[in-house]
Amino acid sequence: MLQDKIDVYRDMISGLTEDAQNDAKGSAGDKHETALSMMHLEQEKLSAKLQEAIHLKEILTKIDVTVESEKVIMGSLVKANGLHLLVSAALPKSTIDGISVLTLSPQSPLGSQLIGKEAGAVVEVNGSKFVIEHVA
Repeated sequence: MLQDKIDVYRDMISGLTEDAQNDAKGSAGDKHETALSMMHLEQEKLSAKLQEAIHLKEILTKIDVTVESEKVIMGSLVKANGLHLLVSAALPKSTIDGISVLTLSPQSPLGSQLIGKEAGAVVEVNGSKFVIEHVA
């Protein structure tokens, strides 16, 4: 999913670069300068999104899925309050084998509370209590 996003962002940036080069060949004046400025701003936004996606992918590739722990660590799949939570990087909700999995960063309010806890522990975030049912 992240690689697809990375590829799309790269394609969009490449397309904007080509458009700017083609526009530069046949245009002049204020309208041309405004169009180039808008393309440049869009390229900067896309570049920031691309860097974020690359960073998230790097985080995910560092997770060793062979490590087993009774405590919540980076890469743990946690069941709490009937929710399946993957402590990794903040990504959109995914459905795997019919089960909805929410991904969260260990720096997030809930993620930081879960790290180091075991099944049976209770954590509270923003007034909501989460009971850890299982850690895998």
